[in-house]
Amino acid sequence: MKRLFLAVLSFFSVITYAGSNVLNIYNWSNYIPTKVIRLFEKETGIKVYYSTFENNEALYAKLKSAPNSGYDLIFPSTYYVQRMADEGLLEPLKLSRLSNFNYLNPRLLNLEYDPHNRYTIPYLWSTVSILVNDRYYNPKSIHEWSDLWQPRFKGQLLILDDVRDTFSVALRVLGYSINDRDPKHIYQAYVLLKKLLPNIRLFNQDGILPIYLDGDATVGMIYSGDGYVLHNTDPRLQFIYPKNQVIMTMDCMAIPKGAPHLNNAYRFINFVMQPKISAMISEGIGYSTPNLAAVKLMPKADQESRIMNPPANVLDGAQMESDVGDKATAVYMHYWEMLKLSA
Repeated sequence: MKRLFLAVLSFFSVITYAGSNVLNIYNWSNYIPTKVIRLFEKETGIKVYYSTFENNEALYAKLKSAPNSGYDLIFPSTYYVQRMADEGLLEPLKLSRLSNFNYLNPRLLNLEYDPHNRYTIPYLWSTVSILVNDRYYNPKSIHEWSDLWQPRFKGQLLILDDVRDTFSVALRVLGYSINDRDPKHIYQAYVLLKKLLPNIRLFNQDGILPIYLDGDATVGMIYSGDGYVLHNTDPRLQFIYPKNQVIMTMDCMAIPKGAPHLNNAYRFINFVMQPKISAMISEGIGYSTPNLAAVKLMPKADQESRIMNPPANVLDGAQMESDVGDKATAVYMHYWEMLKLSA
């Protein structure tokens, strides 16, 4: 989902480190500013070892195959939280140990994927929306996802190389939930996406920024964090929320079952929820913070940014990705492979 190049960390090939004064983090690449890690180490004396995964599937596979891998803190997306919790891979949280929990936005708590936040704490959230280069198209002529099927966009679209995000677009156009499990509906979404193929220039996930900046794609899908960076770099790259069809994603902090440094994991989670630290992370990465107090510490331009901090009415009708189960996931993957083979 989804990561920027703004922060650079040293990655380690060794999975875990022993000792009581360490913290083993398993996260997306470039997803915590280096200065945040250094501040935590300085404040606590705890040494952080940071390993990375490429996607949720890799994170899940690692925990499933090696439940005693030694990781203390992981950062799954919402649609994998339920699965990992149901399979006993996550440690239930004691919210009483997290004094900064009260700074979080209630709208992003107690959601379907993790009722009562029993296993996770929101880390960063974003939307999947539309980016258009106004050198080529009038942004005011694009209002919803179905507009991407217009013939004028032939060979111009960048589509995210992510099965759930891309199928979510088609499902929203069809009027279905982005978490639909009905094989017939998933097939209909596949058929609709096949009709989009003439407009698709490429599928991409990790190299989005230069593609839009160089004009190799002039319109398409975008994560809000990337959209924030792109618009600030080139104001003619305009971010558009599909009306009443916004797709939301969120990455969370969770503690794997049997984490060897449990207390250190709690200390890091609580550290991150400090408003000044949450603001530092959001500013450094470009994604939206779930921390209401952190927003108030941001520069005025970011507080008022419709990309980083969208007004509540923009999120009317928004849907959050959640787990659809093994059977539906297999159906999605089957049609995703067929779609990519047809591209």
